[in-house]
Amino acid sequence: MKLLKPAAAGTLESSDCFVSIEPSENGIEIDLKSDVIRQFGDRIREVIGETLDTLGIESCSISVTDKGALDCTIRARVESAAFRSAEIKEEIPWEKL
Repeated sequence: MKLLKPAAAGTLESSDCFVSIEPSENGIEIDLKSDVIRQFGDRIREVIGETLDTLGIESCSISVTDKGALDCTIRARVESAAFRSAEIKEEIPWEKL
């Protein structure tokens, strides 16, 4: 997937996360802020990386502000932001997700 512009998804409400993503030429850069970073920071980074890999994104700058979101929520927010950045509005490859 080729990212075209900066995009975002999510909220800063409890049990959610806010994700912003933009194209980059420097590989995957993850900026993570979380209320539970000590306990779950490694897992959150893993979920972000796995999701980007599934989408075929090899280079981007992604910022995630986590407020205790579950893995499925993090994954959904990263996917939403990526699809918005790539301007994909139709024919979303659900079978890959």
